[in-house]
Amino acid sequence: MGMRAHLHIIPAIDLKGGKCVRLRQGKDDATTEYSPDPVGVARTWFEQGADRLHLVNLDGAFGRDSGHLDILRSIAGLHSTPVQYGGGLRSVAAVVEAFEAGAHWVVLGTVAVENPSLLKEMMRVGGPEHVIIAVDAVNGDVATRGWTSVSSLSVLDLVRRLMDIGVREVLYTDISRDGMLSGPDLATLDNLAATGMNVIASGGISSEDDVKSLVALKNPNISGVIIGKALYENRVSLPALISIVSRPGVK
Repeated sequence: MGMRAHLHIIPAIDLKGGKCVRLRQGKDDATTEYSPDPVGVARTWFEQGADRLHLVNLDGAFGRDSGHLDILRSIAGLHSTPVQYGGGLRSVAAVVEAFEAGAHWVVLGTVAVENPSLLKEMMRVGGPEHVIIAVDAVNGDVATRGWTSVSSLSVLDLVRRLMDIGVREVLYTDISRDGMLSGPDLATLDNLAATGMNVIASGGISSEDDVKSLVALKNPNISGVIIGKALYENRVSLPALISIVSRPGVK
């Protein structure tokens, strides 16, 4: 192919107690329930043309047990579309389970900041190209542990460190924008992607214009954009967003 395909539009399915929900600014108690049937939701996104899906086990992210691997297994079995799965994957065994349940990528968070040697072990399970590191930030500083603490490491420094370890893709969320529909942090995304790391944008995407603004950066390392609340509240349609990123000449 040579040229990278378009920016991926990646619908998010956030799981809590077996239901599809969204959190506002990552707060466990600020939940909106959108559907009791996450597998049905996934089927809808596949039918509408999603070529990647983002599945998050919120119970795992906040340290609660869940049966969400079964949901992952069902969704991964529905369609050939690859699924990225994260939330509370804090051991090598948990990563192995996620891959066995059908995840194409695992999304790892806190561990990348707190335990680089464990991260390297996790990367060996499926290979570095199947690991995405979720980098959550508040005003340019890295936040860890399900968004409850902010460390004094800059996002750019963390991304450079991760590149040195062999990480190929990060998922960047500006928590202050997440679920607030306030638009993406274009400057930070552009800076992170300028390092050569592939960057998935998340948080604050609420309109076709937000997606157009990402495309307009013309940065080939901005590899995807995660859309959650805006899709569930019908502010945007998945087919419309996919057509924006796949238009010829909008590379």
